[in-house]
Order: sequence, then structure tokens, then C-alpha cells
Amino acid sequence: MKKQLRNPVFIISASVILILVILGAANPEGFGQVSGQLFNFTTINFGWFYLISVFGFVIFLVALALSKYGKIKLGPQDSKPEYPFFTWIGMLFSAGFGAGLVFWGVAEPMSHFFETPFTNLDAQTEEAARVAMGYSFFHWGVNQWSVFAIVGLLIAFLQFRKDKEGLISTALEPVLGKRRGVKITIDSLAVIATVMGIATSLGLGILQMNGGLNAVFGLPNETWVQLAITGVLLILYLTSSSTGLNKGIKWLSNVNLGLCLVLLLFVFIAGPTLFILNTFTLGIGDYIANFVSYSLRLSPYEGNGAWLQEWTIFYWAWVIAWSPFVGAFVARVSRGRSIREFIFGVLVVPPVIACLWIASFGGTALNSDLNNGTQIAEAVNNDITLALFETYQHLPMTNILSFLSILLIATFLITSADSATYILASMTTGGSLTPALPIKLTWGILMAAISAVLLVADGLNALQTASLVSALPFTVVIILFAYSFTKIIRKEEIPQRTKGKK
Repeated sequence: MKKQLRNPVFIISASVILILVILGAANPEGFGQVSGQLFNFTTINFGWFYLISVFGFVIFLVALALSKYGKIKLGPQDSKPEYPFFTWIGMLFSAGFGAGLVFWGVAEPMSHFFETPFTNLDAQTEEAARVAMGYSFFHWGVNQWSVFAIVGLLIAFLQFRKDKEGLISTALEPVLGKRRGVKITIDSLAVIATVMGIATSLGLGILQMNGGLNAVFGLPNETWVQLAITGVLLILYLTSSSTGLNKGIKWLSNVNLGLCLVLLLFVFIAGPTLFILNTFTLGIGDYIANFVSYSLRLSPYEGNGAWLQEWTIFYWAWVIAWSPFVGAFVARVSRGRSIREFIFGVLVVPPVIACLWIASFGGTALNSDLNNGTQIAEAVNNDITLALFETYQHLPMTNILSFLSILLIATFLITSADSATYILASMTTGGSLTPALPIKLTWGILMAAISAVLLVADGLNALQTASLVSALPFTVVIILFAYSFTKIIRKEEIPQRTKGKK
């Protein structure tokens, strides 16, 4: 354990995060202003880089899955998947974007409905509703998961098939070599980007929990309430973290997916069922039809560049910052699956669940505003954290739905934070599959601290900017991941199909 504590990656990355916590706590206003300036600099100057990179990741993964290399297993060629399919998907969903989807499932389509993505499109019209749904599907679809998949794939391949450490630097050895200073720098960068990405997700979930507690119990939407929620979640996810991967996280992941399906089924039946089905079908069609144009959309010839900065570019930066953690976690739970099964499982199943969720919850809210004269979009514009709970006001069993959603958000946050403490501890202890508990506790406390500082500094804006800035250098790392994987996989023997006995 003493050796793990002396790990240079742990010392460097923990020190940087601790310094950020101290600076933010000492001068939250200045911290928020600097974050805002960095946000503007990166989105204005490097938005094109995020868009091209993420689009390229999708093409790379699909080509790899369809190639002869798709048959190769993430482990020995005769290995079987470590987790059943439902549990595997539950873990992917919980770690990947569970809390974020619950936050944005209503908030995003209603935001696009109130303020449209295109300057020539009138807000709060039928066409605005259609575009809002199609764009929401796009943001939560294949592009987002391609970033997680490309990181997870290489780590899983090296860790389970080649018996190497599950580290970002190890994955880049074919490109950058084994120089110790380079490896320490890359792993430290990955850890810092991960912490900032996790802090964003934790902060968004805490803001929404505060909104839910305000709607159900009348608690004020105040910073002190958010800090109290942060403290309670810290205790809960540290407790879960102490039980290990196959107990706390596995059990909570199944609870999360089960609760999601219960809420989804209830809203689907109690809400405008036919409208939801039509919305889902049309949304999928619009998503496919606009996939390339949305993937590469910028606005050099028109206004509304701010919309792209605040939505598409923010999302891609967020998931890139998330990717070292989610990728490493996805790798850890995917032992024994083939490359083809891994890619299509990661790129298809969670996005389909996300689109169903958005169609059900966002579609219910859109239908209510369009056909029943409600003003959910305006309420969301005034306070985005109330989006889901404002929608429940127009459904039966409002309080029960609200309570279950608060519980779901809490379990998602606990699972994500629990998973993150494990992955961060592993990343800072040489890729250990059994990192020491004090290391996990240290990262758990630092994650909560940086989330609290960002909430105090500037709430949602500070959370968004922190994730975006830390993602910029890591985009380059993921591009190198793709190049590294092509070098490694070409040396691999392709398994031959065995003929069955007659």
C-alpha cells in the first residue's frame, strides 16, 4: 500500500486537483471567471477539432467491427463474457451517462424547443419540436459512445488479451515508446481530465436532485443545499466503494437499470403513448438523415455559433473528459467479448435506450406544450434543473414519480462516483485491479471537493467549462489511441471459423 501511495502519477494528479480545490475555495468568483475565459477560447478556436475527431472515431470503430479483426476476443480466444448481458449493459449505462441522461432527457429537447438550433427556425412550433427531438437523439447517440468505446477497446485488449496494465500510457506505447517521463505525464493528464469530467456529471446530478427536492419537499434551490447533498453522496459512494466492484457497483447497476425501465414504462403508458412512438420513429429517421451534417456542423456564415458551443461542442468535450474513466470501466467489465460484439454493444444498445428515454420523457413534455397549452419549455428556460419534475406535474402519481427519480439520480451518482474511485485508484497505482482502499477514499474525497468548488464558483457554467478545457489535450490522446490500436491489431492472428461436425 505504501508503494501505491508513492506512485508519481498519484502524487502529481492528486496535487494538481488539490491545488484547484484550494484556489477555487479561496476565490470562487475568480475561479469561475477564468473557467469562462478558457471555455470561450477553446470552443471558438477548437470546436472544429472536436467535431472532426469524434466523427472520425465513429468511422474508425464501424470499419474495425466489420473487418476481419472483429472476431478477436478481449481475452483468450476461448474466453466467455465475465458478466451477463443485462448486467453488462446496466454497468455501461450507469457509468456512461445515467445521471446525465436523467438530467437532460427533458431539459435538452425543451431547451431546443424554446431556443432553436437554427436562426431561421421559429421557436415553440411543430417544426421546432421535431428538430429539438432529432438533435437530442444526435447528442446522446453513436458519436458520444464512440469516444468511450475507442478508449475502452484498447485498454481491454491490452489488459485481458496481452496481460498488460490497464493504463492510458501503456496503450500508447506502440506510438510514444516506454519513456518513464512520457508515461507519467500521459497518465497524470488522463487522471486530471477524468476528475474534471466526473465533477461535471456529479455537479449536474446534484443540481437536479436539489431541483427535485425543491419540487417535492420545498427545499430551496440554494448552494448550501447542494453542498449538503454532496456530503451525503460522498458518504454513500465511499461506503459502496469499500465493498468492491462485484458487490456495490454490480448491485447498484442492476438497481439503476431496473428503476430506469420502471419509470420509462410508466411514462410511456401514462403519457401520450402514440405520440411517443411516432416521435421516436421520426426522431430516428431524422437522426440518420442528418447524421453527417450534424456531426460536422459549424456556423462560419451565420450567427448562432454560441448555440453550437453550448451544446454539441460542450457535449463532445464532456464525453472526451469522461472517456479515460468510462473507457477504463467499460474495459474492466467487458472481458471475454469479441471486438465486434463490444463495438456494436457499446455503440448501439445504450444509445437506443437513451433515445427511448428522450422520446418518452421529452416527447411527453413537448406534447403537453404543443397540444395542452402548458408552459414546460418556459419553466425549463427559467430553471433547467426542474425540467423533469415540471413534466411530472402533468402526469398521474406526480410525487411518487418525483421521489423515484430523486432515488434514481442518487443511485446513478453513487454508481458513477463509486466506479470512478475504483478507476482513478487503478490509474494511479500502475493499473492495479485491486487498488488499496485509502487510494480510493482519497479520490472519492477529491472528486466531491472539486464538484463542491465548481458549484460554489458558478454552478452549471463552471461545471461545463471545467470539463471542456480539460478535454482539449485528451482529444489528441484518443487520436493516438486509434493509431496505436491499428499498429497492434495488425500483428494479431485472426481466429479461423471452425466447421461443425456432420
